[in-house]
Amino acid sequence: MTIGERIRQVRKTSKMTQAEFARAIFISNGYIADLEIGHRKVNDRIVHIISMTFGVNEKWLKDGEGEMFFKTPNEKLRRMISLFNELPPNFQDYVMTQIEQLLHVAKDK
Repeated sequence: MTIGERIRQVRKTSKMTQAEFARAIFISNGYIADLEIGHRKVNDRIVHIISMTFGVNEKWLKDGEGEMFFKTPNEKLRRMISLFNELPPNFQDYVMTQIEQLLHVAKDK
């Protein structure tokens, strides 16, 4: 299976049209269509965005190895910590503020 076919599999598993999927990762419908059929090369930025947006294992997306989605909270937590550590300190502060606000909203429901 090619990387384009794996992208299509993520999209279909997520029950999204190409337009919806493209919108979720901030690219055009035509671009996602071209990725899926192999007319465009999938770059690391697209892989990273799909992984972050849909909880997809980057290794699976790139190479077809492992599980499609992160299965356990610990895997998600490790991924989140890794991404968080890549951010500059001022962005880390922003992320922390957003998480705290989300928790506040969730408690009010």
